[in-house]
Amino acid sequence: MAFESLSDKLQNIFKNLKSKGRLSEADVKASLKEVKMALLEADVSFKIVKQFINSVTERSIGQDVMNSLTPGQMVIKIVNEELVSLMGSETTEIAMKPGNEITVIMMAGLQGAGKTTTAAKIAGKLKAMGRKPLLTACDIYRPAAIEQLQINGKKQDVEVFSMGTGHKPVNIAKASIEYAIKNDLNVVIIDTAGRLHIDEEMMAELIEIKENIDVFQTILVVDAMTGQDAVNVSGMFNEKIGIDGIILTKLDGDTRGGAALSIKAVTGKPILYIGMGEKLSDLEQFYPDRMASRILGMGDVLTLIEKAEAAIDEDKAKDLERKIKKAEFTFDDYLEYMGQIKNMGGLSEIMNMMPGMGSQIREDQLPDEKALSKVEAIIFSMTPAERANPALLNPSRKSRIAKGAGANMAEVNKFVKQFEQAKKMMKMLPGMMGGKSGKRRGGGLGNLFGGKLPF
Repeated sequence: MAFESLSDKLQNIFKNLKSKGRLSEADVKASLKEVKMALLEADVSFKIVKQFINSVTERSIGQDVMNSLTPGQMVIKIVNEELVSLMGSETTEIAMKPGNEITVIMMAGLQGAGKTTTAAKIAGKLKAMGRKPLLTACDIYRPAAIEQLQINGKKQDVEVFSMGTGHKPVNIAKASIEYAIKNDLNVVIIDTAGRLHIDEEMMAELIEIKENIDVFQTILVVDAMTGQDAVNVSGMFNEKIGIDGIILTKLDGDTRGGAALSIKAVTGKPILYIGMGEKLSDLEQFYPDRMASRILGMGDVLTLIEKAEAAIDEDKAKDLERKIKKAEFTFDDYLEYMGQIKNMGGLSEIMNMMPGMGSQIREDQLPDEKALSKVEAIIFSMTPAERANPALLNPSRKSRIAKGAGANMAEVNKFVKQFEQAKKMMKMLPGMMGGKSGKRRGGGLGNLFGGKLPF
C-alpha cells in the first residue's frame, strides 16, 4: 500500500515527540531531521523536502508551540497542515462546460500508466453524475487499446466511438464530436496513444488535436510507482502541451508515494483522482486533507463512510444487525458480510482508514484473498440447511465439506471455531452494521471490528 513505509516512520517519529512533556528547539530540529530523511526515502524530491522542512521548522520553533501544554501535538498539527498545502489544499473536480454544451476531455500519458482503463473509469464517474459521456478511441498504434476501450466502455454502459487504425487521431477526434452532437452526448473523452517515453512525434500528435479541437480539459495519467519519474513526466507534459489536472494510478501498489507529495508543487496542477486498483470502480477523488491524515496515521473516516454508503445496502445491514442481536447469524450472513467488506476495498483498505488501526495491524496479520477464497469454498460446500444452522455440523458432515472445498478437517474446524467467535463478538457490538443512519450517529463502521478482527 502506498505511503505504508512513510506512514510507519512518521508515526514512530511523532510518537517519540508526543512522549516529551516539553520540547526544546533541539528536540524539534532532531525530529524534523528524521522527517526529512523519511520523505527523501519516500522518493519526494530534495527541493520539495527542503522547502517543506523549512516551512514546518519556521512554524514549529515559536512561543505558541514551545509553551503549549501539548507541544508534540502542535508540531504534528503543523506537519499535517503543511502536507495538505503541499498536495494542493483544495479538492479539485474535473471542470465541465455549463448545461448541455459538449465538454471535450483529452487523456494523455505514457504507455503502461493505465490511461485507457482510467478513461473508462472517468466515463463511469461522469455518467453516475448525470453526464452523457462518449469514449473516443484515438490510440491507432495499439489495436488492443481500441478493443480494451470497447470492452471497458461496455462494462460502464458508455458508448465508444472508433474508426479503427486507418485514420489520423485528429480526424477521429473531430468525427467523434460530430457523433456526440448528433446523439445528444455532452462529454467526449479522447483516449490518445501512449509511448514508452516522451518523444516529439507523440507531443506533435497531442498538439495537433488541441489546435484543431476545443479541448476543455487535458488530463495527464501517470504511474505512481515510477516515483520521481512520474513528477518529471508531468512537468514535461505540462511544459509541452499544457495540462489541467493529473490522475495518479497504481497508488495501491508497492509505491513509496513521493509522486503524490511532489507533483502539485512541481507542476502547479491538481491531482484530480487516484487509481486504487484494477476494477473500473477503483478510482477515488483525491482529497489532500484526507491523504495527509492517512499518511500521519490519523485514518480517513470520511472516505470510509462514503465507501460504506456505496457498498452496504441499508436494509440488508439492518436485517444483519437484527440477526446478530438475536444470535441468528448464519454462514450465509457471514458470506454477505464478507461481500460488503470486499466491496469496500478489503480489510487492509478499511484498516488503513480507521484512526490508529493501520499502525497496529500489519498486512500479514490480515486474511489474504486466498484464505478468504478457502472460507468461501468451505461455506459453498455446505448444504443450505447446514449454512442456515451451524449446529448441524458434526464430524461426518465436516469431513464431507472438507472434501468438497479441497480443504482438510483442521481447516474446516478452525473456520467453524472462528465463525463462532466472530458471532459472539458481533453480538457484543450494537450498531456495528447499522446502515447509513448507524454510521452517522457514531456506530456503523467506526465500531466495525471493535479493535479486533472477526476471523
